[in-house]
Amino acid sequence: MAANALEQTLLKATKVIEDQIDAEIAKLDNLDEDDMEAIRNRRIQAMKQLQQQKQEWLNQGHGEYTEITTEKEFFDQSKKSKNLVCHFYRDTTFRCKIVDKHLAILAPKHLETKFIRINVEKCPFLVERLRIKVLPTICIAKDGKTTDYIVGFDDLGGSDDFPIEMLEWRLGRAEVIQYSGDLLTPPWEPSKSSVKKIFSHAKKTIRDDGDDDSEDDGDW
Repeated sequence: MAANALEQTLLKATKVIEDQIDAEIAKLDNLDEDDMEAIRNRRIQAMKQLQQQKQEWLNQGHGEYTEITTEKEFFDQSKKSKNLVCHFYRDTTFRCKIVDKHLAILAPKHLETKFIRINVEKCPFLVERLRIKVLPTICIAKDGKTTDYIVGFDDLGGSDDFPIEMLEWRLGRAEVIQYSGDLLTPPWEPSKSSVKKIFSHAKKTIRDDGDDDSEDDGDW
């Protein structure tokens, strides 16, 4: 009985989908020249708007992975760009160079997002305000507010050799870039032999790798 009920439910669901498809096909078949022209005009307008938006992003410095040197620049960038990815780094931290490599590639691919980096030694107030204690840390902001952090490499597979696709997926999960893949499934899982424990207990000073249990209220 249960099997028959399930079969009937599936048949009804399939019928609904088929009816919807048939209705869309019928709608397309009945389009006249004026309807087709209206569709073409809407597509052209949408393409023009997209091109205009891309140009605005480029004018704001999107498409490049750039260095900022002051805290004021950070606040200015967060106000100008709806989506912001900021890498807090130190020159002597090896893993920061890995992040730099990946973000430099992702920046021109995702014009909708501003990618920047700032040296923690030049922004002590900002580091304290955002409670950054581990390097590398990627701060993610939307509409001028912090919404997420990628601290160390734990979210990226826990390995130094994580592929760029893993970072792109994680940024997609944070909704700071337009990600076209499956957000529910990571694109890469490291082998057991390559997994490294890169987090340790939090300390009061900024350090390379580790854990950060603090929370931020998101307001700047």
